[in-house]
Amino acid sequence: MQEVSGSNPLCSTKPHAGSAMKRVILILLFLIAIGHSREVQSHGLFFEQWLRDTFFGGYEPQSHTQKWDIPASANKDHGRIPVNPKAAKHGTPIGLGDALRQFEINEPFLLIAGFWQQETKTRKIWTNVQTARVEPELWRKLWHPITRADLEKLDAIIKDPKLSLEEARKAAQAMKARLPFTKAVIQVNPKIDGSQRRLQCSLRFAAFFTHLAPGASQEPEEHPRVFGVPVPRTFTSAPRDL
Repeated sequence: MQEVSGSNPLCSTKPHAGSAMKRVILILLFLIAIGHSREVQSHGLFFEQWLRDTFFGGYEPQSHTQKWDIPASANKDHGRIPVNPKAAKHGTPIGLGDALRQFEINEPFLLIAGFWQQETKTRKIWTNVQTARVEPELWRKLWHPITRADLEKLDAIIKDPKLSLEEARKAAQAMKARLPFTKAVIQVNPKIDGSQRRLQCSLRFAAFFTHLAPGASQEPEEHPRVFGVPVPRTFTSAPRDL
């Protein structure tokens, strides 16, 4: 029997057809995972986009690794200082990003925190939005008594190639459970898995209101606002699978 040939590996009877099919399936699964990841993170992307379009002249970031999501140059009407938009589920910590980068902040900035709740399987609602001006002196107090050297030691453990993932997790958690990390308001969060070895940080929900928005209520608001403008009430976003 003549062997079937062609450019489509899924239709070929050659020995490598099975492996080619597996590669195609893996690529499809990878793309689906990326799409799902983007979907469950859409709340933060939607919130930042709405802020940029509404208050900061439609500013578009030059790079996802730039120092500020919205630089001072784009903030012409609300203090001319950098802006850091963050979104979190109501009652949960606010993820701040890379710990070393956050520790190095030495200028005033606006932290605009939007909190949401899952209303239906496909829709979230904004429940509380606060805008806090953060001075560098206050930011430093939230980190005290952690020093840059402390963060560098923890970061080195997380990224040590000689340690397995499990060994790195165990060592990082052991260090995190000791002073000075247990005394600081800002929490360090080692992220260690097959795709990453990073040191991130966060601010607990209650700590945000205690230290950065002391006059604001933590309870859900009927009409959350930013600079007096109501935030769009709902947006489409599926629950995040953890």
